[in-house]
Amino acid sequence: MRQVKVVENGLQAKQEIEQLLNQGFTKDEVYLLAHRKDRSEDLTEALDIKDIGVNEQGFFDSIANVFRSRGDELRAKMESLGLTDTEAQRYDEELDRGRVMVIAAK
Repeated sequence: MRQVKVVENGLQAKQEIEQLLNQGFTKDEVYLLAHRKDRSEDLTEALDIKDIGVNEQGFFDSIANVFRSRGDELRAKMESLGLTDTEAQRYDEELDRGRVMVIAAK
């Protein structure tokens, strides 16, 4: 089961996360992505949700992210959560516009 929400800001992200938690997802199953890495990290920490890491991506993809562009890294993270390449490209365009993506995956 997977749900993806695209929002404009951290406040909307918080509201979406609360709705996902009320629907039965746990904080360990909810992830947030933003195009700017510092924004993504700040919101993830402030909203107390999990970062997409080795457990979700695997060791080699996590290491490869060091050498990828931010867009390639984000698409790889999305695909590790079950999105198709086409979906990841479409959502990456949303992130390029400054939006924030909330993903819940069981």
